[in-house]
Amino acid sequence: MDVFERFAPFIKDFIYQSGWESLRSVQVAAADIIFNTDDNLLITSQTASGKTEAAFFPILTLFKENPPRSVGAIYIGPLKALINDQFERLDYLCERADITVHKRHGDASASHKEKLFKNPSGILQITPESLEALLLHRHSEIARLFCDLRFVVIDEVHSLLRGDRGAQTIALIERLSSLAKVNPRRIGLSATLGEPMSVAKYLSLGSGRATAVPKLEDRGARLRLSVEHFYVNGPEAADKDNPPENALPLLDCASDSAPSCADPGLGYIYEHTRGKKTIVFVNSREECELVTSTLRRYCEVKNEPSRFLIHHGNISSSIRESAEEEMKNPDTQYSVVTTATLELGIDIGRLERAFQIDAPATVSSFLQRMGRTGRKTLIPEMWFVIREDEPEMRALFPSTIPWKLLQAIALIQLYIEERFVEPPSLNRFHFSLLYHQTMTTLASSGELSPSALAKRVLSLTPFHRVTKEQYKTLLLHLIDINHIERTESGSLIVGLAGEREISSFKFYAVFSENEEFTVRCESEELGTVVMPPPVGEKLAIAGAVWEILEIDYKRHLVYVCAVKGSVPAYFGLCPGDIHTKILKRMQKVLTEDTHYPYLMKNALARLTVARGSARHSGVGRDPIICIGGNMYALFPFLGTYDFMALERIIKKRCAKTLGISQIESSKPYYMQFKMNATKEELITSLKNAVSEGITPEELLYDGEVPYFDKYDKFLPEELIRYSFAHSVLSLDGTLEFINSL
Repeated sequence: MDVFERFAPFIKDFIYQSGWESLRSVQVAAADIIFNTDDNLLITSQTASGKTEAAFFPILTLFKENPPRSVGAIYIGPLKALINDQFERLDYLCERADITVHKRHGDASASHKEKLFKNPSGILQITPESLEALLLHRHSEIARLFCDLRFVVIDEVHSLLRGDRGAQTIALIERLSSLAKVNPRRIGLSATLGEPMSVAKYLSLGSGRATAVPKLEDRGARLRLSVEHFYVNGPEAADKDNPPENALPLLDCASDSAPSCADPGLGYIYEHTRGKKTIVFVNSREECELVTSTLRRYCEVKNEPSRFLIHHGNISSSIRESAEEEMKNPDTQYSVVTTATLELGIDIGRLERAFQIDAPATVSSFLQRMGRTGRKTLIPEMWFVIREDEPEMRALFPSTIPWKLLQAIALIQLYIEERFVEPPSLNRFHFSLLYHQTMTTLASSGELSPSALAKRVLSLTPFHRVTKEQYKTLLLHLIDINHIERTESGSLIVGLAGEREISSFKFYAVFSENEEFTVRCESEELGTVVMPPPVGEKLAIAGAVWEILEIDYKRHLVYVCAVKGSVPAYFGLCPGDIHTKILKRMQKVLTEDTHYPYLMKNALARLTVARGSARHSGVGRDPIICIGGNMYALFPFLGTYDFMALERIIKKRCAKTLGISQIESSKPYYMQFKMNATKEELITSLKNAVSEGITPEELLYDGEVPYFDKYDKFLPEELIRYSFAHSVLSLDGTLEFINSL
């Protein structure tokens, strides 16, 4: 009640008119910190718990009492769609108090953007990329626009801490604060955050303030979960394998209304979306297009009007926004097929259920996606639909394990049992971003001495681990490739090649879009792939298997030669950094006898068979098994980056002496290979390899220059190799695994 009385009258009116009986605990805690301290704030609470209002009710109250002389608060959102959604909510609230809300991103109109410069006031909602453009092109106006900036609110902060984009956001806040001579309080909002105290510490860096993290009571949440499995071709597992009759039915069972020739998994989704407002998550834009077109085709075959919308980052803003508007309609019975673009906090009303095709890479994504449902008294509800080709009779054992089914169960169990969410990675070497911030700083300043440039850039928090010697190496390289020029006086300016790069609107973003690479064998073109594996690895295309000889990143060409053998179905797919805890829980799923009540009959049958195969083969107890003759499989149950390090130790330290060949990896699940030695000799070799001491740099292949981030192509090779070794390859878990053998 004390907090409520502190709010401005227009906030109280809004609460009364919305029919709220009380404030939520997160809103009380946040208001207390904002009103009564000078701390930064990190708000972590479940989806639809009122985090946005928790931040802005007290901020708007303070603005009403003492209006800022410029933009008073910046709201940074990771998606344009999220900003559009929040703009409507904030604009409605702020109209009552005559507080202006500005919206600035790539889809906002020019006239709306220009209002900011005529009347810099109130709240600015913006993406990191548009803030970068503002600092670059309106450098001289930053002080006028933000001279009384008091708050920076970072929404969905967890999504901005997984790579260069989050580091860019922190760097932008620090650059703006320096130019405007302000020190705004930072407020982070997130529904799914692992290790919030480490994020709070990171949020504080460079601000001179502590970050408060209010502890909110976890009452536990009721969830409705379903996991079902389908073979794309062939009889389903329950029909073929006759599992125990203890799978539980879930909700209604729609009539078999999909076309008779339908893909069973997509037919299941088609049936169970009928007459309901649902969301269907997939893990890539390509799959999003395929699933949507297939479901729409089913509607045509059944002579029904199309009831499936599409939403992903590569379609036009008009199509995205029309899908959002349709889904906000409380009476709609449409379903929307989407990628992560609707994973974050866009309010599209009362969704009755969410579907997830296969498993996402993280517990965080699972929670965010399930959190799209469960608003306004509904229970959060997600149906996993796991699809795979039926394993061939002669397939080697590792490829017969339903890895995506195990992963879906592991994600669910880790959250139910431990409330586990992946911790953020906050200590990467952001060399790609270092190039980007160097160029934007130099372009906006016009001319700087090397020492002045280094002082400005290296003082930014994301580069606290970069040495002066490494930065000197970068600057000399940029001079060599004409991205930077040295003037007669010894100062630095942007070079001609750098100007061409900066002039593109794509320059503002530090994340890479999926770009296709053409695969060639000599003069023959074989097809295209996205994000090819490293040199020396294999890929399947055009009905054959090929070894990668060379990758030309500038011209997007992959040169290969034909090799014998096969590539496992999951080869080359490395969907984000899957945490080691997920793999360890997958191992337990495979070896324990626990019955999970959310498994439907096909999923239960498939898991039952997989567990039986695992018991007979010894997987789970013994990480190295012989799968026939001199062919072996290794199941380390390590996360993606630990798995990559282990694979390299085997190739570089063990392969030659043990006669290991034909290594095929299904990251991060298993690797299989031929070996002219025993598994005991392999264990001895691995232990010897690490007992002698090993560094991440030693795991790099000769001549390997692994481009991962957008601007790696402009970096000196030694920095790319150093960054990959120390930011991607993970030795801690790898060494622990080897020592446990």
